[in-house]
Amino acid sequence: MSSQLLHITNGDSFTQRLQELDLKGDIITWREMLCEGKTETNVGSEAFWKTRFEFLHKNYNVSKSWFVEKTLKEYRSLCNHKQQDQIILWFEHDLFCQINMLAVLSWLKTHRRHAEISMVLTGKDPETSRLTSLNKLSNEQLLTLYKSRKVLSQDDIEYADYVWQLYCSDNPIRLENITDSDHFSFDYLSDALKAHLRRFPTIKNGLNEIENRILEVSLLDRPKSKKALLKNLLETQQLYGFGDTQYERVITTLKPLFSGFNPVKITEKGKAILEGKSNYYSQLRDNDSYLGGALKYNFLYNTDSRRILKL
Repeated sequence: MSSQLLHITNGDSFTQRLQELDLKGDIITWREMLCEGKTETNVGSEAFWKTRFEFLHKNYNVSKSWFVEKTLKEYRSLCNHKQQDQIILWFEHDLFCQINMLAVLSWLKTHRRHAEISMVLTGKDPETSRLTSLNKLSNEQLLTLYKSRKVLSQDDIEYADYVWQLYCSDNPIRLENITDSDHFSFDYLSDALKAHLRRFPTIKNGLNEIENRILEVSLLDRPKSKKALLKNLLETQQLYGFGDTQYERVITTLKPLFSGFNPVKITEKGKAILEGKSNYYSQLRDNDSYLGGALKYNFLYNTDSRRILKL
C-alpha cells in the first residue's frame, strides 16, 4: 500500500500550479504572512490566531469572516489530516516564505511527530542563475525538484522550531548569533534572517532597509507613477517576498516625505533623511509595531557593523 501524502504550499497561486502537476496526495495552503506583525510561539493556539487576526484586521482591513473562511478553515483542514505519514513542504527562499515555513515546522514538531517531513528546494532560474519562485518554473522543472526533495532529520525539525522560538522572542539580537552558523538543511534561512534584522530602523536616519529603498528608488529612478514604483520594488526586492499590498502599507507610512505620485517625487525633507542629515525615527515610532515577538522601535540596526542595538 502506498504511503499517504500531504503537500503544504506557500500560497493559493502555487496550490493551483501543484494541482496541475497531478501529484498524489492532498494539498493544504498555508495562508499567513508571519513575517509581519506580532507572532506567538505556540502555532495554532487560540492566542496565536487571536494575535494574528488583530494584526491583519488593523493593518490590512481583513474581516473576521474572511479570516475564518480563508485562514482558519484551511488550518482546521491541516489539523484533520492526521493519517498522512509523508508531508511535503513547498516554500521559497524569501523572508515571507522562510518565516511561514519555520512556523509550520514548529507546528509539525508538536502535532505530527512520526511523519516523514520533506522540503522542496526552490531552484535557480537557468537563464539568470538567480533563485526563482516556484511559479516561474516549468512543470518539468517542478517535478525534478519534487523528486530531489530533501527529507528533514529530527535535528532539522528541532532546529527550525528553535529559530521560530527566537523569532517570536522579544529580543532579535539572539538571531544574529545564528545567522552564520550551520543551518542544517535550511540553505536559505541565513539570508532571510539577515533581511529580517535589516527591517529594524537604522541608526543613520530611523528608516529601515525597505523604507530607505523606497525613497532611493523614488529619487534616483523617478518612477512615473506609484504603480511603477511598486513594480520596481517587486522586481528588485525579491529576498523579502512581499506583495504590493505590503509595499503600499510602507509607502503610506512614508507619505509625508512624498510631494506627489504622478510622477513619484520626494520632498526636500525626504532627501535630507535619505542622505542621513535628518532622522525620521520619532515620526515613525509606533509602540504597537512588532516584527515577530520584538517591538520594532525598541531596537536599532547599525548598517556598518550589521548589528542590532537595544534602545
